[in-house]
Amino acid sequence: QVQLVESGGRLVQAGGSLRLSCAVSGRTFSSYAMGWFRQAVGQEREFVAAIARSGGTAYYAHFVQGRFTISKDNAKDTVYLQMNNLKPEDTAVYYCAAEAGGRATTDSHAYDYWGQGTQVTVSS
Repeated sequence: QVQLVESGGRLVQAGGSLRLSCAVSGRTFSSYAMGWFRQAVGQEREFVAAIARSGGTAYYAHFVQGRFTISKDNAKDTVYLQMNNLKPEDTAVYYCAAEAGGRATTDSHAYDYWGQGTQVTVSS
């Protein structure tokens, strides 16, 4: 059984920073590609960032490019999302996901395992 547990979400002022963490247990973390998605109230879940299993290749949604950084620590079985210069429109529940084939992708349907999410609220 693979489990993903996100943490780090909280209320922050616009312009501030947060680092989300996602701890993975149950299988070989180093073989997974990982992704972050988010869902705001009344909106569909959307891609934020993804990283290949080696941690060497990353992809970002255009609206977070230059502000967010995804990283993967295979020694700690954890993926991170560093979020800087946060904006009110970044307010959402953030989910991490694992893709067992090791291929980073923006397609949420390709991911095999999901966490429960962590709430990020950015005040103006």
